[in-house]
Amino acid sequence: MTYAKLLPCLLLLACGNVAPVPQSARLGAEHFDLVMSDGSHCSAPVGAGRMPLCGAGFDYRVQLVQNPNALRAFMEGAFGALGMRGVLAPMGVVTLTDDAGREYRFVSPPPDPAQ
Repeated sequence: MTYAKLLPCLLLLACGNVAPVPQSARLGAEHFDLVMSDGSHCSAPVGAGRMPLCGAGFDYRVQLVQNPNALRAFMEGAFGALGMRGVLAPMGVVTLTDDAGREYRFVSPPPDPAQ
């Protein structure tokens, strides 16, 4: 086999070993869900910690927004008065750090792309 034929094969093998990277994160009441570039999903409790079984492994930190805005406070109050507490997902920032020190940051819920 010539080198010209061998090079594409080596490139394909190298690309096959690329670890998936985080694509999106969404906060829930007690956990957040993470979607990886290979389509896999991971979940962890809100707070800070380590996700060793997600992709190549990530340290994570969730920072919740306590008083996001007046409209959201009104909506939470209205839902609470109707006995539907926790209907709105919390707002916050999920920060993931891989072993190489790369950070991935996601706002949840994600911003409206139409704005």
